Amino acid sequence: MEIKLRQENENDFESIFQLIEKAFEKEEYGDHKEQFLVERLRNSKAFIPELSIVAENDNKIVGHILFTKLKVLNDSNSFESLALAPVSVLPEFQGKGIGSKLILYGHKIAKGLGYKSVILLGHQDYYPRFGYELCEKYNIKMPFDVPAENCMVIALTEDGLKDVSGEVVYPKAFFE
Repeated sequence: MEIKLRQENENDFESIFQLIEKAFEKEEYGDHKEQFLVERLRNSKAFIPELSIVAENDNKIVGHILFTKLKVLNDSNSFESLALAPVSVLPEFQGKGIGSKLILYGHKIAKGLGYKSVILLGHQDYYPRFGYELCEKYNIKMPFDVPAENCMVIALTEDGLKDVSGEVVYPKAFFE
């Protein structure tokens, strides 16, 4: 199966909306409104066009990933980072490595744009294979009550998390 990865464009918006809706339809955790989150983030200051990426198979969008800006704040410093949310793959294409391709490609693009780290809320058995570690290891805290094993971070560069600690500040679009 040939998968092509590329930056989304305006003509993809409706397909991406439907893809995300289908991808999270049967998800036990979540509010089943991830597709609306992507629309809000796309229209926010946190949006980075190069980091809204689609996976295509036979000219059909089968996967999507979005990385947006966020900050980690403590009493004396502010650190720029990225949020990975969400990663979506059509149900019939799940388990074929498309999510992995999107994550790794997104990391490469983010690093090329100068970002040093990515933070996410996700499944504790999935993300460590990409190098994600628990946020608590770096004294990075989420602004809401979630299990520590689901809060993860990765350094995209050597020392990408050096001296980083504090509370994650998500863009307002995450809470609208």
